[in-house]
Amino acid sequence: MWRRIATLFRGFLGLFISGIERANPKALLEAEKENLRKQMSRFNDNLANHAGFCERLMRQVKNLETQERDLAAKAAAHLKAGNTSAAGQYALQLRTVKEQLDENRSQLTDADKTYKDLEKAREVSVTEARAKIEKLSRMISETELLEAQAELQEMSATMVGSIGGSGDTLNRVEQYLTERRDKAAGRARVAKGSVDISGVEIKAGEQEALGQQALAEFATAYGLEMPQQATPPGQTAPPPVKREMGPPQNN
Repeated sequence: MWRRIATLFRGFLGLFISGIERANPKALLEAEKENLRKQMSRFNDNLANHAGFCERLMRQVKNLETQERDLAAKAAAHLKAGNTSAAGQYALQLRTVKEQLDENRSQLTDADKTYKDLEKAREVSVTEARAKIEKLSRMISETELLEAQAELQEMSATMVGSIGGSGDTLNRVEQYLTERRDKAAGRARVAKGSVDISGVEIKAGEQEALGQQALAEFATAYGLEMPQQATPPGQTAPPPVKREMGPPQNN
């Protein structure tokens, strides 16, 4: 029972994680980049340790080669001197050194080959991983671009079908503004019809008559001639005004 529940729980957890990964490909890609950097760091550390092992083998080979030359020279010198016992001891040591030297040379060859193979494998793996990451990055960008284009096209299709319809907001706004404009024009017309302009016309006529009278008095006082104008109906010619300036007139 508990095993079945655990299996079901793992299944739900896997579906949840898969959904998160589908919704966040960029985050998943960044995590893989970080994982690649960590793996490369560990690989480089191990490769550095292997390179150190190769360096130790090279140093041992050089030391054994030096011992080989020294022992060979000493064995030859004692042999020439007739000291066969000492020459035999040096010859025995020389055999051991040669065996070690052969073994270390073989190990150095294998280690050097392994180092080069690991270095090549690292370069191939890194190149392949970087190419895949770049490809996924381009795919993410292209996918986001296509999704944005699809969303815009869907919005455009929806707008074409909705804008200009019988019940959309723009038509309602136009209707409201038309009603307000017509109502305002009607109010202005009503207000204009209720204004009494008869008093204004009378006042304007009075001001015109007073102006003509004052002009006639001015012309008479200064001996000027007024142009002949017809007397408006309902008015009489202004009375003669006593002259203040100009030449005397004979009665």
